[in-house]
Amino acid sequence: MCGINGFNWKDEQLLSSMNVAIKHRGPDDDGSYSDDAVSMGSVRLSIIDLSVAGHMPMSNEDESLWIVYNGEVYNFGEIRKSLEPKHQFRSTSDTEVILHAYEEWGEKCVERFNGMWGLAIYDKKRNKIFISRDRFGVKPVYYYWKGGKFIFSSEIKAILEHKIRRQTR
Repeated sequence: MCGINGFNWKDEQLLSSMNVAIKHRGPDDDGSYSDDAVSMGSVRLSIIDLSVAGHMPMSNEDESLWIVYNGEVYNFGEIRKSLEPKHQFRSTSDTEVILHAYEEWGEKCVERFNGMWGLAIYDKKRNKIFISRDRFGVKPVYYYWKGGKFIFSSEIKAILEHKIRRQTR
């Protein structure tokens, strides 16, 4: 189990608080990426790629794409083989396969995945965050959108680090 977090502005301290709120999901590693448009973080339980090369957030070669990811794509080996002629891989992780699949096929890449996942890819060239979860919602991604603020996480309690007032109907 891993956990992902993020929002559409820069605040490294707030991102760190979100990671702490879900640290139980990934005790092996944590990481963050921030620029003026986005903050993304993750906590990681190392399963497939136990090396530092599986650290997240992970970028592509030119750092135009960044990913945080929770889950497992079971057919990532098959997808990787189809991507190897055009892409250079630095790890053995399914995370990197997802990132290169997005580079190759855009948002339709998830149609090729068999597995369970919650992911966010920040596409710097398009100034866009692409969020996806598996078809059955095994790996959840919660989000909050109000007044131009977009916040996402694997757990609601990390979103509540933003001091959002809870409302009941």
